[in-house]
Amino acid sequence: MYRVRFVPLGGIIGVTKNMYVYELYKDDSLQDIIIIDCGIGFPREQEFGVDLAIPDIAYLMDKKDKIRALLLTHGHEDHITALRFHYNNLGRPPVYASKLTSLLAQHKCDEYNVKLRMNLINFDNTYHFGGFKAKFIRMTHSIPDTTHILLSSPVGSFYHGSDFKMDLTPPFGYAPDFYEIAKAGKDGVLCLMSDSLGADREGFTLSESVVGKTFEDEIRTTKGRFIMTTFASNISRVRQCAEAAVKFNRRVCLLGRSMKENTKLVKDIGYFPIPPKFLIEEKQLSKYKPHEICIIATGSQGQYGSALSRLATNGNKFVRVSKGDKVLFSSDPIPGNEEEVYDIIEHLYVLGADVRYSDVAEQLHASGHGSQGDMLLLMRLTQPKHLIPIGGTIRHQRLYLELAKRMNYQDKQVHLLREGETVWFDQDGRSALGEPVITKNVYVDAYGVGDVGETILRDRMTLSTEGIVFTVLKVGRDNLLAEKPEFTSRGFIFGAGGENNKEKDTIFNGAAEVIGKSFDQNRGSMPLKKRPGLSTRKVLFLKLPTNAHS
Repeated sequence: MYRVRFVPLGGIIGVTKNMYVYELYKDDSLQDIIIIDCGIGFPREQEFGVDLAIPDIAYLMDKKDKIRALLLTHGHEDHITALRFHYNNLGRPPVYASKLTSLLAQHKCDEYNVKLRMNLINFDNTYHFGGFKAKFIRMTHSIPDTTHILLSSPVGSFYHGSDFKMDLTPPFGYAPDFYEIAKAGKDGVLCLMSDSLGADREGFTLSESVVGKTFEDEIRTTKGRFIMTTFASNISRVRQCAEAAVKFNRRVCLLGRSMKENTKLVKDIGYFPIPPKFLIEEKQLSKYKPHEICIIATGSQGQYGSALSRLATNGNKFVRVSKGDKVLFSSDPIPGNEEEVYDIIEHLYVLGADVRYSDVAEQLHASGHGSQGDMLLLMRLTQPKHLIPIGGTIRHQRLYLELAKRMNYQDKQVHLLREGETVWFDQDGRSALGEPVITKNVYVDAYGVGDVGETILRDRMTLSTEGIVFTVLKVGRDNLLAEKPEFTSRGFIFGAGGENNKEKDTIFNGAAEVIGKSFDQNRGSMPLKKRPGLSTRKVLFLKLPTNAHS
């Protein structure tokens, strides 16, 4: 008796950090594991000091010998970039991906000296991984070479429909392979795992080619510099903007490390065919008049320190945004990033720029995620017995359920899961919720992977709201205070005069008395290493309450 268990380790309701596990069991014995995607997530505002979030793979650590392959759907960071942290720990399974996806995935791993066992897929092939078979199906998204994956097993077939939209006129690459999608449906799909991020939008999502026309229209009416910002991995969008700039005889300058690296990579495989004479370096910007320049920059999500952030705060020494310049946001904020994006927009307005974004103009951005029409079409073509919405929020999951009901699906056929929650499928086409897999938040910061726990985040949050006070103590050779303690505070006492100043003196004088008494009582147990004739400086950290009178 065969069974398959679906285990989402990330991405199921968090939009990013995508990682999905399919397990094949014979009776109660685990036979084979297939992993689809391994991406990063981005920290929320309250996760102080966190650079990235990555899936928790602890569950897989004693099952590495069962992992047959790791399949990648497309080249966005939230689907490939955690490989550089997890790949070796997963036992270095063979990786399968399309042309651009494989190139971007390996590039992300190179700086960590992680070498992937990469296999470039052929869309005409069916790949065998133990009891699983996989076929890659051409699909459209906001990046070329996007795929869906049909995963077949003795239990039935699973259609993994990661990020997609039904773009009939993509500017580059292939349209969705409707024949293979419909064939999968005719042969029988047990469960469809579908992107649900656009479940709140009616109709069908715009084609990427619409945005190319918008670029031309906006550049035509721009008197100064034309600046466009989008994701660095959105190769189609970057290429269309650059081609529009060339059409109007503007030089193209790419700002942001990832933007430069990605365009260099895709240029080598013919995905960025911009004549070299139109590409200029940042330091060359001053040689051209504003109306001769097009800048394509990273930072569309308002990231601090990004290329766009530096432009908005006059932090770029080679160019300054001024009146007559136009800045176009060719992306919508990821849920949770709205405040940062609008803050950048405010700064750009202050500098005099004409800012164009989706709230004030149409067709500046075509979402890479399908709307209700796209999702319903995929349901209709695949005709699955069961549905699992992925890649959205809880809100999008509930809206996807309502869509499914319009297609006469019952509640019991649509599984709304959280991270770690599992579903079993058997050979009779039945499904049942399984025991959840325990997962935790795994954070990456400047010091490493997984070193930041909830306690550290809580302490950082406390510092952000209560501030910090520190004192420098000058201690003589006799282990007694040589001078009165010197106090410095940040984010604790506000103002520099009047009543606030009196309050500060009262608090710090009281603290100095406490420190002095501590030294008198403990000086015999506080030996200091010092050079003869020199006093020693000690640093003492004090945590004082927010209420200064308590």
